[in-house]
Amino acid sequence: MNKEGSFTDKFVVFTAKLGNQIHLRSLRDAFAIVMPLFILGGLGTLCNNVIFPFIAKGDGLKKLQTFGNLISNGTLNASSVLLCAMLGYMLAKNKKYINPIAASVVSLSTFLVTLPMTVKAPLVDSTESVLVKSVFSYSSIGSQSLFVGLIMGILATEVFIRLTSIEKLKINLGDSVPPMVGQAFTSLLPTIFTISIFAIISAILIVFAKSDLSTLLVKFIQEPLRSINTSLLGFLFIYSLGNFMFTLGIHQNVINGSLLKPFLLQNINENTLAFQSGQMAPHIITEEFKQVFAQVGGTGMTLALLIAILIFSKSKASKDLAKISILPGLFEINEPVIFGFPIVFNIPMMIPFVTIPIINVLIAYVITVAGLMSHTVILAPWSTPPIINAWLATAGDWRAVVVQILLLVLDVFIYIPFLKMSERANKLQRELEQENLVDTKENLG
Repeated sequence: MNKEGSFTDKFVVFTAKLGNQIHLRSLRDAFAIVMPLFILGGLGTLCNNVIFPFIAKGDGLKKLQTFGNLISNGTLNASSVLLCAMLGYMLAKNKKYINPIAASVVSLSTFLVTLPMTVKAPLVDSTESVLVKSVFSYSSIGSQSLFVGLIMGILATEVFIRLTSIEKLKINLGDSVPPMVGQAFTSLLPTIFTISIFAIISAILIVFAKSDLSTLLVKFIQEPLRSINTSLLGFLFIYSLGNFMFTLGIHQNVINGSLLKPFLLQNINENTLAFQSGQMAPHIITEEFKQVFAQVGGTGMTLALLIAILIFSKSKASKDLAKISILPGLFEINEPVIFGFPIVFNIPMMIPFVTIPIINVLIAYVITVAGLMSHTVILAPWSTPPIINAWLATAGDWRAVVVQILLLVLDVFIYIPFLKMSERANKLQRELEQENLVDTKENLG
């Protein structure tokens, strides 16, 4: 028992430290900042392809769709740039660097240094493409290079901060100049060296390897990782591991936020852009697929548990908790259930909490593959209530709403036997505690 307790304690401490690891924490902070922009990009696409077609047709529709196209250009099509800048800022801030905005600028400039110098661009109203130089391609700074933005945001910031700690590289103009000017000159040489290091690497690759750093990072790191993490088996393993950790009191975002979210967001962004272009969405497993079919009411499909409690439970304490938790649960807030019911360290409830999302994902995946439901193509706000989020995520496909409701009903019935088991265990535990209390009083008497 002591050894098991010791292992559990060590595991909890390890995962807590992992969740607080500065790079992972900075990544989560950066995503939190840019997430509203990704949601806006999805809503712009929804307007272009679902709402505007009801208002206009032909040339009038094309003119209206300019709005959504511009929104996409400023959000999804620039997602790598946005993430890189914010990650550089948040990492420097979490490291308590005195001038985090300088780190953000350096990381962004370094990211741009890694991009190709010539791009293949399609001709207007033609299927032919030509090589163009001295331009940025949205394919280089958008979702396709999201991982490159992440890598550059971390590497460039780390190099920059380390170089600024070297006293010999600091240029001190004294107290007679404005503080911002003084800070600029203090970081002048570290800025030059940081960007130059990556520029040299990029130049060597362009001249001798006929490639560029951004393309190589995408080809050899980003895509292999994404193909594993967002495959059906990879997603189920990582996501279930995160859910299991939540049953130990450690937030699932420790695992899922770092290993899944960057790639799931990339998938939904690419689906959005494909849908906007009238093409088939390339990915089934996306951030929104997870939200709509595996996480209704929060991690573990706890909205189904609350419904099961309200309908089938005979425990007043459970019903009172469900009444308090049902409204937050509709908006994806389920901490009252996780820690109040509780799910944490409750062995009977741990089983459905981890397995129900697996069942839901498998069913929704098969239905999507069979063509009976649209792919998720719009990133809705994470707090969007069920039914609405299914409709929005699939750009108005009523079949997704039906699937979500059926899964929720199925999950209620799966939760019922485990709920009854948990309540019986709690009742027995209270009886034993009462007996021990009586024995203690008798012994003291």
